[in-house]
Amino acid sequence: MGGSSTTVTSMTEAYPEPRVPRRSRRLPRVALIVVAAVLVVAVVASRITLNYYVLSPGDAQSVGALIKVPHARAHRIHGAVLLTDVFLQQVTALSYVSDLFSSDDQVVPTDELVGGGIPPSELTAQGYLEMAQAQAAAKTAALRRLGFHITEHDSGAVIAGVASDTPAAGVLKVAQVITAVNGTATPTVCDFVRQLATLGPGQSVTLSVDQDHFSAEGVAVSGSSVKKTLRLAKRPSGVASDTGCGIRPSSGFLGLSVQTQQDFDYPFLITIDTAGIGGPSAGLAMTLGLINTLSGGHLTGGRTVAATGTIDEFGNVGDVGGVAQKTIAVERAGATVFLVPPPELGVAKSKADAPLHVYAVSTLAQALSVLHKLGGDVPAATPTD
Repeated sequence: MGGSSTTVTSMTEAYPEPRVPRRSRRLPRVALIVVAAVLVVAVVASRITLNYYVLSPGDAQSVGALIKVPHARAHRIHGAVLLTDVFLQQVTALSYVSDLFSSDDQVVPTDELVGGGIPPSELTAQGYLEMAQAQAAAKTAALRRLGFHITEHDSGAVIAGVASDTPAAGVLKVAQVITAVNGTATPTVCDFVRQLATLGPGQSVTLSVDQDHFSAEGVAVSGSSVKKTLRLAKRPSGVASDTGCGIRPSSGFLGLSVQTQQDFDYPFLITIDTAGIGGPSAGLAMTLGLINTLSGGHLTGGRTVAATGTIDEFGNVGDVGGVAQKTIAVERAGATVFLVPPPELGVAKSKADAPLHVYAVSTLAQALSVLHKLGGDVPAATPTD
């Protein structure tokens, strides 16, 4: 036993542990410090938001699955009409370079998405308001095309934006509806402008406001009616004075962007579940999807047809953004036909592969004509009284 112990001791003395140079021992520690510093910079950069948003390819889904009408009026769908959206995210200092040079993404200044002076925090509410308006227009255009008589009436000035650092900031919100100014009804934007035109900076104004709003998922919620009193500021020199109403605007200023709120009377209940989707660009797709559901289900001739474009109650199709990203999304979803507004035809074709055929349409009638030529069963136009 003693010999064994002596042998171990002698071997340890014979092969001492090699000395590590001081510089070599420092390298791992320096590397860890560098990695930690890089991680800290990355975390900080990811939290620094820039005045840009990035548009990325979103989803393309069957609008038919989102539409509900009375059972007796619904038809089984053959093929599909797809609505498509884009993912919208604010650019950070960390993501800016990769977003800028991505072939599938598009970086746009914030001012292109919200009006001048409107804070980006209102972008979501604005998107939900635009979707609600698009749904109303889509229902109206579709039902009128099918021969239903749809009446409408103006019900106030709906708030589409509230500028920062103005009398209205923090008091009024997007989607609320102003129904009267100092007790005088304002069913239209021009009525609202006319009442304000008599007031100047420093004067108080009492607004009757329906506190409508949207849930976190974008569902419209009716609110109570209240009165709110604000003091007008002086109109900033850089703010446009053209009201579009032929009325000289007041020198007073609230900081509101408003539109006429239009309500429509439908012959039966129609719901379109677009929870979580904002913006007006699904208007054409929703119109086609509703016509398809109500008219037999063969509108696309069994094809998978995607569409993007705004719609108004008269069936006019308007321009939209993010078409390059939407083209990628509808291709991924298996669409073979893509209907787009004329200004976006070139962009869509530049992104489309051979199986996807792109058509430009500026009206609902043109969209239906394209589908008819492709073998779709398009209902005949029915005049309304």
